[in-house]
Amino acid sequence: MTRVLITGGGGFLGSHVAAALAARSDVELIVAADLKEGVTSPGVLPVVLDVTDPTAIGPVLREHRIDTVVHLAAIVNPGRDVHLEYRVDVTGSANVLAACVESGVRRVVVSSSGAAYGYHPDNPEWIDEDQPLRGNDAFPYSRHKRLVEEMLTEYRSSHPELEQVIFRIGTILGPTVQNQITSLWDARRILRITGADSPFVFAWVDDVAAAMVRAATDGPAGIFNVAGDGRMTVPEIASRLGKPLLTVPASVLAVLLRVGRMLRLTEHGPEKVPFLRYRPVLANARLKREFGFTPTRTSREAFEEYLATHPHAVARMR
Repeated sequence: MTRVLITGGGGFLGSHVAAALAARSDVELIVAADLKEGVTSPGVLPVVLDVTDPTAIGPVLREHRIDTVVHLAAIVNPGRDVHLEYRVDVTGSANVLAACVESGVRRVVVSSSGAAYGYHPDNPEWIDEDQPLRGNDAFPYSRHKRLVEEMLTEYRSSHPELEQVIFRIGTILGPTVQNQITSLWDARRILRITGADSPFVFAWVDDVAAAMVRAATDGPAGIFNVAGDGRMTVPEIASRLGKPLLTVPASVLAVLLRVGRMLRLTEHGPEKVPFLRYRPVLANARLKREFGFTPTRTSREAFEEYLATHPHAVARMR
């Protein structure tokens, strides 16, 4: 019987994972740890825990005899406080891994991101798990994901007894999601960088949660991209939303973002241009073939379900 601790258990993804684990008969205990005690599903024990405190994690693991940790704690909307983001994303992950080894945890499941591959002009059309993790030093979120994965690589050598499942996840959509990606779709015109179709791969939150549950229970260890089949380009997204494109050269957008941040009109700077221009498009063949999980929704179907729960994003017919 598995006993699971979820860091970030009160968040958007964490709450879905906790609820899905609670439905499993082979899971004895689910502890949802977060900065504050929130509303959780029946059968889930909420615990207040700060992953940036290296002394706080081990006692919780030992008290509840945790054998599996699902590490989801992260800054949801990066870009506001880089130092805090580093403490949560990188230092927090280091604290969790150290506590897992010290407390004899059997397996850790980590939510990484396609951002770990980086946003580069020479990215292949489809990125699989054998591609190098280059991140982007100018984009802290991408850099942090790469640093955490480098840390995990070291742990696989120094502590092979701690099994790892690492998910490099595409853009997660769900009924309550709101982030820097979805905010692009709320505008009256959809931003496109000249010469770039910037394809997106989407994963519906229930699919991501189901993959996390398999990873925490009866799934194999390993590294897997998580995304629905197929992709959607920015022109396709704009067409489905019924909104015109606002096409801007990359150099002009970089200047506008630099000036906007200087004037405190936006928290985003020119480092976001590669993020919008060179999207890593995740191939999910290994997820299906080796991990044994096929998402129930393609990228396009996940987007359609998002629109069904966010009707305001679609332009109204005049």
